[in-house]
Amino acid sequence: MTYQAGHPQQTVTGWVGWVWFAGIIMLMVGIFNIITGLYAIVNQSLYVQTPNRLLLFNLAGWGWVHLIFGVLLFATGLALCVGQTWARAVAVVLLVINAITQLIWIALNPWWSLVIIAIDVLALYAIIVHGREAKTLAS
Repeated sequence: MTYQAGHPQQTVTGWVGWVWFAGIIMLMVGIFNIITGLYAIVNQSLYVQTPNRLLLFNLAGWGWVHLIFGVLLFATGLALCVGQTWARAVAVVLLVINAITQLIWIALNPWWSLVIIAIDVLALYAIIVHGREAKTLAS
């Protein structure tokens, strides 16, 4: 902690940029999920369906899941970029759920799912380890 004019302030390191990085990544992943979801809903011939590979839903059902998560990820990423405290907790939950849905989706789009899972893990690291610094800088 550093003190300035009798008021304690926390020192903000360069790592706070990682939180903004996570917010931007969430915006991108949200857009990617929205595009993937819309395409799976509208044009189901893009993905090769194999029997018993998707759990619980058909391809259109997973398209809706991706679309909904895309909108939620985008909105939370936007809130994270502007320093909303609640967005950190919501972002962690959404990123974990998104990684799980990508793991289920991996049979249809393996390389893309692995890339999104890796990006989710980077964003989780940034939010969990350095999220408090973004709150300090925003206030």
